[in-house]
Amino acid sequence: MTENVEILKRMYERFNARDIDGVLAALTDDVAWANGMDGGHVHGREAVRDYWTRQWAVVSPRVDPVSFDTAEDASVLVKVQQSIRDLEGRPLQDQAHGLKDKLVGHLFQFRQGQVARFDIQDF
Repeated sequence: MTENVEILKRMYERFNARDIDGVLAALTDDVAWANGMDGGHVHGREAVRDYWTRQWAVVSPRVDPVSFDTAEDASVLVKVQQSIRDLEGRPLQDQAHGLKDKLVGHLFQFRQGQVARFDIQDF
């Protein structure tokens, strides 16, 4: 289970560095990834790439893990401080999407050492 936590730590580092390929390498081909902007999930690595490309064209998100809790089924719940800025680095105001600064839960399920599903939970 500590291996899964290490995988996630690297994923958060790569996400914050805008290294899409570095994150996608840790995902299964058929990953189900929560869509924090529109709701629902996107499916597959290329759909995740498209989602982030679209998201990063509108806002500049940063996600910093606060804690990692593992479960018996090898899933990991990460408490994350989410910070969302406009493309110039200013806090958002009057945005049309659901993204904002807050503490959230990221739930990851693994299959054969890769992330197979990602969900977002409110605290």
